[in-house]
Amino acid sequence: MPWLFLLLALGALVLAFSTTSVALAAIALLLALVFIVIGVLGLLAQRVGNQSRSEAMMVDPAELRRLREQAEARRAAAQPPSDPATHDPR
Repeated sequence: MPWLFLLLALGALVLAFSTTSVALAAIALLLALVFIVIGVLGLLAQRVGNQSRSEAMMVDPAELRRLREQAEARRAAAQPPSDPATHDPR
């Protein structure tokens, strides 16, 4: 879609340079400027949209809490239990 606006801007520039009417040339130049700005902003919006993360890949707070609890349980299971009764106090 942004390419359509850029083509319209090109058409407006061709009209501005080929007309003999000053008023029509001024209107065509203004239209070309507007179409160029809209086209460039559209291209930038597409680029930002392509670079953004998908909301489906985001983790909700409940899932994040569950993952933290699992990680803590794994860490606790990996550490050897320290029993003060079997510790030799020499």
